[in-house]
Amino acid sequence: MTLLEIRDLNVTYRSSRGTVPAVRGVDITLEAGQTLGVAGESGCGKSTMAMALLRLLPKSTEITGEILLDGEDILTMGWGRLRAVRWVGASIVFQGAMHSLNAVQRVGGQVAEPILLHEDVSRAEAHRRAQELLEQVGLPAWRARNFPHELSGGQRQRVMIAMALACNPDLIVADEATTALDVMVQAQVLQLISQLIAQRNVGMIMISHDLSVLSQTCDRVAVMYAGRVVEQGDAHDLFTSARHPYSAALGSAFPIIGDLSARKRPGGLAGDPPNPANLPAGCSFQPRCPVAIDKCATESPLLEPVSQSSDTTAQRLSACFVSQAGDSIVPTRIKETS
Repeated sequence: MTLLEIRDLNVTYRSSRGTVPAVRGVDITLEAGQTLGVAGESGCGKSTMAMALLRLLPKSTEITGEILLDGEDILTMGWGRLRAVRWVGASIVFQGAMHSLNAVQRVGGQVAEPILLHEDVSRAEAHRRAQELLEQVGLPAWRARNFPHELSGGQRQRVMIAMALACNPDLIVADEATTALDVMVQAQVLQLISQLIAQRNVGMIMISHDLSVLSQTCDRVAVMYAGRVVEQGDAHDLFTSARHPYSAALGSAFPIIGDLSARKRPGGLAGDPPNPANLPAGCSFQPRCPVAIDKCATESPLLEPVSQSSDTTAQRLSACFVSQAGDSIVPTRIKETS
């Protein structure tokens, strides 16, 4: 069953200096119980898209398109209906739990707050459920009495996950949920997220620049560049055989542990991401692309189906003229250091 359908989503920031198109023509579909990863470097529009899903962006921001949650368009909802959908229909785990939690309130009260807002229960019942939620995410119930500064980074992130689960939402958006956590704590949080998804059959959008995080937790992955989705498909298939040169570059930048005989170091990609306020003509990746053709400098490729490279049934999409023509997109000019 389709849980979330994003159609032609465009997000434009407005300021005294002009307009900045942060998200451009994004189309994404998510099924119930499925996890979709969104990858890309800083500034590509990942977090903007996440905030747009629950209309958490400033009022000056222009958002067009459709965001259908269980068939209902979030962008056309009245304020009352939108408040009812937040936490219950969809919730978000923000990047940086220390900055997302209220520093002067105990964490138990913060987990109980959405329950009190959306359900007709007593304060005592809400706090009892908050303690149960903390236990479900691996924290003892007595931690409900703590303030955020009394918890470690991993513990604070667990509190944020407990808050996101408080009203049993159908969709959870995790925006860099494991950023700044050490490797051991990160592994624990990822294992917890995977278990909760399986138990509750919720849909999740996992946003991260860390490919190892996405490969471990996601069914499908969408790769973003300069505000657009440039490739989308099965997570394993995408990481093992990219069909867009930017996805291939991301993969080549990921170290292969244990490959001592080859002595290969992660590759690099020349140049910088384009300024969203001054995008190049044609394909936005063309100035940095190692396989660009003449057509790429004048036309922008659409996100279209390309040939499958494995037995997966998930549709493989790529916004690349070279890939769509069936030619190799192996980035030969992305060099490895030996």
